[in-house]
Amino acid sequence: MKKKPNPLEPIASLLETISPLTRLQILLAIGTGEACVCHLEAALGLRQAYISQHLMALRKADILLDRREGRYIFYRLKDTSLLDLVTVSATLNGIHAKDISALINKKSPTCQCPHCAPVLIPVASL
Repeated sequence: MKKKPNPLEPIASLLETISPLTRLQILLAIGTGEACVCHLEAALGLRQAYISQHLMALRKADILLDRREGRYIFYRLKDTSLLDLVTVSATLNGIHAKDISALINKKSPTCQCPHCAPVLIPVASL
């Protein structure tokens, strides 16, 4: 007889996937918008190869979506309600929701991607 699947297994799998500190930091840095690897490097102070490993695991778990724009690949959350889960988890651990909100979509002044440092088109003199 086949064992009936436990309905809690997908929840445990999701929590296990996002539980490493770096992955939580990545999810918050991406937030409700999108971010490229260079943005995540600048925002988190971590190496590109290390971030890419975590991005691959989050994509494989169907948590992130990506799109290419020129030489940049931008990542976004498939479902931003995941941020609510992180915020509730923080609150359960005595961390104020506003402290978590401050980490969501945080811009990085050292990132040179089109979202953080858009190219300005000079206006010709008349």
